[in-house]
Amino acid sequence: MSQPSPKPQQIPVVVLAGFLGSGKTTLLNHLLHRSGGSRIGAIVNDFGAIEIDAMAVAGALGDSTVSLGNGCLCCAVDASELDQYLERLAEPSLGIDVIVIEASGLAEPQELVRMLLASEHPGVVYGGLVEVVDAVEFDDTRARHPEIDRHLSLADLVVVNKLDRAADGERVLGLVRSLVDRAAVVPATYGRIDPEFLFDCRPSEERIGQLSFDDLHEHGRDDDAHDGHLHAAYDSLSFVSREPLDPRRLMTFLDSRSEGLYRIKGYVDFGPHDVRNRYAVHAVGRFLRFYPEPWPGGGERLTQLVLIGSGIDAPALGKELEACRSEAPHADEHGMWGVLRYVRDPEAGLADPA
Repeated sequence: MSQPSPKPQQIPVVVLAGFLGSGKTTLLNHLLHRSGGSRIGAIVNDFGAIEIDAMAVAGALGDSTVSLGNGCLCCAVDASELDQYLERLAEPSLGIDVIVIEASGLAEPQELVRMLLASEHPGVVYGGLVEVVDAVEFDDTRARHPEIDRHLSLADLVVVNKLDRAADGERVLGLVRSLVDRAAVVPATYGRIDPEFLFDCRPSEERIGQLSFDDLHEHGRDDDAHDGHLHAAYDSLSFVSREPLDPRRLMTFLDSRSEGLYRIKGYVDFGPHDVRNRYAVHAVGRFLRFYPEPWPGGGERLTQLVLIGSGIDAPALGKELEACRSEAPHADEHGMWGVLRYVRDPEAGLADPA
């Protein structure tokens, strides 16, 4: 069975942060080359001259904007210009699927996150904070920049980069994991993480080194042809239920979701609690949003979820989701209150982050 690919009403905006030399640009360039058929809007928030590998994709750099052959758009901006560039990139005619903001190595990532959460632009939604750290220089970086501990505590995903060059990579990984707050910690070399960890990749006629969720569930195949076994850094769980889920039980599961469970996506059937709509769910780190939408006609009403994380106990999570099933024929009068907290009210701005 193919994996559900919910289409959120808003474009996710991912903040890519990390100190100078950690590998942010390398990771961004990797995403640009391995996006499948997806279109990435990349906003580069830097100071002074811009010399980034991502620009080599286009082969030229304009004053502030460069259009790339694969549909990406890179803008060099100051944080004060963020809203106007988000509005530009969210223009439906551009067909952008995800926006990645590469923060300056000297920037405070929480400020960008705060601006995104405060934004009232209906076309975008916060897609998580990704913090890139240099495994080789991590100890020295912490000594020079003690604020890195605070950055890690705010992150939704931490990429521990350059592990191939670190003499004690496992120690660094353990140290980073001790500093995060429920974030998934992913080891990497050359910034190679699977783009599906951050956004849904469109099917493409030609895929080079890109693993989809369908690939992850094909067993017995030779993975050596793919870049660095990109899927090895995380685990995924697919959950399907023909019985509706109880909203109270599901919210208890989501509110206490385990460390390292980075992303949840799919559709939820709440049965008698809302017979007209299914609920697309989008969770990144601690951020959570539901999108009610009418059931498509003619199809079976199912709950379909994909959970992605690093070091997660997939069988245990599956059992927890099974315990959320409900055969109650009638709705609990207040059962949906917890869910509706995370449904965007167009007149009330963004819902609170989880």
